[in-house]
Amino acid sequence: MKPFIVSIAVALGMGFAGNAMSADMPEIAKKLGCNACHSIEKKIVGPAWQAVADKYKGVAGAADKLNAKIAKGGSGVWGATPMPPQIRASDADRKELVTFILGLAK
Repeated sequence: MKPFIVSIAVALGMGFAGNAMSADMPEIAKKLGCNACHSIEKKIVGPAWQAVADKYKGVAGAADKLNAKIAKGGSGVWGATPMPPQIRASDADRKELVTFILGLAK
C-alpha cells in the first residue's frame, strides 16, 4: 500500500511542483523531478531541503549519507513516507544536488 501512496503523492506533486519550488532550485532537480516531493523551504511529501541542510550541518560524512539516500532511497529519517531510489540520477547529478542542499545550511 505504501508504494501506491507514494506514487499518488508523486503524481499529484508534479502538478503543483512549479509553484512549490524556488526559482533557485538547480536545473538537475527539476529535470529529475525532485521538485515533485521537495522544495527548498517548504515540506511537500518529503522534507524541505533547508531542513535537511540544517539537520546535517557539521555532521561528518553528511554528503556521503545524502548521496546514498538519493541513490538507494529509504524511510524513517523524516517520517514513514519512503523516498524511492532515484535510479535516473547519475553520480554527478547526486553530487550536484547534495552540494546544493548542504549549501543551504544556516
